[in-house]
Amino acid sequence: MSIDFSQEETQQPLLSTAHLGEDEGELSLRPRKLTEYIGQEKVKDNLSVFINAAKIRGEALDHVLLYGPPGLGKTTLAAIIAAEMGVNFRITSGPALERAGDLAALLTNLDEGDVLFIDEIHRLSRTVEEILYPAMEDFAIDIMNGKGQGAASIHLPLPKFTLIGATTRAGQLSAPLRDRFGVVLRLELYTPRELATIVSRSARILNIECDEDGALEIASRCRGTPRIANRMLKRVRDFAQVMNDGVINTDTARQALDRLEVDELGLDMVDRRMLEAMIRHYNGGPVGLDTLAAVIGEESVTIEDVYEPYLMQIGFLTRTPRGRVVLPAAYAHLGLPVPGQPSPEQPNLSFFDN
Repeated sequence: MSIDFSQEETQQPLLSTAHLGEDEGELSLRPRKLTEYIGQEKVKDNLSVFINAAKIRGEALDHVLLYGPPGLGKTTLAAIIAAEMGVNFRITSGPALERAGDLAALLTNLDEGDVLFIDEIHRLSRTVEEILYPAMEDFAIDIMNGKGQGAASIHLPLPKFTLIGATTRAGQLSAPLRDRFGVVLRLELYTPRELATIVSRSARILNIECDEDGALEIASRCRGTPRIANRMLKRVRDFAQVMNDGVINTDTARQALDRLEVDELGLDMVDRRMLEAMIRHYNGGPVGLDTLAAVIGEESVTIEDVYEPYLMQIGFLTRTPRGRVVLPAAYAHLGLPVPGQPSPEQPNLSFFDN
């Protein structure tokens, strides 16, 4: 595909070498080496092999696709890959690349071996995506010079680079784009023990006094997500400084998270409202996604990307061809009777009982 730059204008910054929208405190919590990265052991083991093999051959790492729920460390892992390879790390996002010329400008300014990270890669437009095909396979693009009959196509070689794409919605990637990634890795939700280790590490960096039990209490309520764990740690710190001389222990963490309306399984007010709406208004389901979004006042994409994965992981919710269905474990957690089953106060009387 050829690119015509004559009508292209860049209205916003496309590229950053820093993590957008974060302060230095947040950046300092990010591990910078693969050995510092906690959890995702299978992903780390495989990446270590791929990185070392590429370094032995003196080649750029093959293109990498990272996918999984939000907040699991995809951006952090991409930065670590660049650091381990000893190359520059360039970061942008799918929505920022509005025109084909935007992407072409980024690609032509890369150095040999650089890592280009595209967050939310599933949101690339079709036109921009098609520019990636020859860039990823042949490390070259075609640009149009001039207009009309005098226009000419110029074949422009690119330095060999590594594209790392991150997405929470791998199913929305087109097959031609997905097939061009040589390394495809799924990041899973973290265990409470892994999150407790992350909380303890973050507490040391932020000079917060937090004992092991306090870290585990925070970790158990963080939905398997490091981003939430670090955010909860900072909020619990606020309560600890006011209520307990700055020390985070089990009691302080529990009191703080209870006041923040995060229960012992990590469910917040939106989770409970969603489950209770399905139970009270639709007898537990099935309920369509758009209907559910309208009832609780949340965006469909927010429910699908943020709330559903964890509720499904802990066995509170399932998807069927007809919609979402609440499972018995959710009824028990909310203290509600399961439809069609007797409550504990009502014995199950059979016709054949004497």
